[in-house]
Amino acid sequence: MATFTNLILKPPTTTTTKLHLFPSHNNINNSYNINKLQPLFPSKFKHAQPLFITKASAGAATGAAKKTEKDKKEEDKVQHVHTVAEFDAALRDAKDKLVVVEFAASDSKQSSEIYPFMVNLSRTCNDVVFLLVLGDQSDEMTEFFKREKIEQVPHFNFYKGMEKIHEEEAIGPDRLMGDVLYYGDNHSGVVQLHNREDVEKLIADHKEDHKLIVLDVGLKHCGPCVKVYPTVLKLSKKMETAVFARMNGDENASCMQFLKDMDVVEVPTFLFIRDGEICGRYVGSGRGELIGEILRYQGVRVTY
Repeated sequence: MATFTNLILKPPTTTTTKLHLFPSHNNINNSYNINKLQPLFPSKFKHAQPLFITKASAGAATGAAKKTEKDKKEEDKVQHVHTVAEFDAALRDAKDKLVVVEFAASDSKQSSEIYPFMVNLSRTCNDVVFLLVLGDQSDEMTEFFKREKIEQVPHFNFYKGMEKIHEEEAIGPDRLMGDVLYYGDNHSGVVQLHNREDVEKLIADHKEDHKLIVLDVGLKHCGPCVKVYPTVLKLSKKMETAVFARMNGDENASCMQFLKDMDVVEVPTFLFIRDGEICGRYVGSGRGELIGEILRYQGVRVTY
């Protein structure tokens, strides 16, 4: 078996397709071909409500007529932005934190339905800033929506360092939670890797304890990568005998070269590394299949 360093310097001759442990992962719901490096943003959904600009009514975005003082205090964690200046200031004050912005309309049923879930996330994700922007509350915000090219609501933008890193439209609570975890996960048990040197250091750190390293390789705007990440996060907290790490191939040139050296052509790809050697890989976003493969490389007999 080739060592990890050799695999970096000399890409394996076996194709990724042959290394797949399951016969088919070409469906976009399971994996994303890395050759399509343009951002994977969802197309316009027919059921998403168009943005109709009307006069805003106080509290309509939450879909609740009355709230207790305690509820109002808790909802203050979602900042309601009323001007462009407030929006810019919120991004600036957040610094390197993830900022999640819901662009909504007061008469949008979909906006009202998704908002409570964002409130719940704001209560548990203390290192993430949540903003609500209503496009129909003033002429200024109407023009702001046009500038940001918001055509349907609810629309979510994700920012870091005042730069937009992702956007979503017409998504449900599960996808919103997955996006927040994926783009805002800075302090979890999943080690964030930013270059080849980080990978080699991680491997060196765990040569003596012989722990299995599960390296999640993906792209920033990969739907299947976002889909499977909550599972990765949960496993990292429960499996003490394994080390979980993540790398986004499109973060920089070093990461992209690493993906090429590893012959990664679809994402997410999970590399299993032990004692400095790559012992296998799994391509796809199936929760059960991923868990099964990790257990298998942990020495647990798994039958399908």
